Amino acid sequence: MDSTFDEAIDRVTKALAAEGFGVLSDIDVAGTLKKKIDKSIPRYRILGACNPQFASRALDHEPQLGALLPCNVVVREDTAGKVHVEFMDPGAVLGLVGSADIEPIAHEVRSRLERALATL
Repeated sequence: MDSTFDEAIDRVTKALAAEGFGVLSDIDVAGTLKKKIDKSIPRYRILGACNPQFASRALDHEPQLGALLPCNVVVREDTAGKVHVEFMDPGAVLGLVGSADIEPIAHEVRSRLERALATL
């Protein structure tokens, strides 16, 4: 991605919002590693993205899915300072429950995440 880390966080958050996702959690992995074990790594954050409508539908079918939510989106810098954005594959993660009812939901969530990331 051709932007600064902070710009990437802002752009990712806005792109997710345009697809109906809010960011429920924001984990500063680099800050945590520095604080807890004095290890320095390039900037690295995990954004917990959630689309309430899809989460509700999925939980209606499989209440134990809460352990697999929200969808994680990673924004990280490499050692050269280049910013990368990656997301978990909801189909793979939600497919862990083996429910045919979840497949169309996972497919739609993946499509929306892909559209969001394509705008970056």
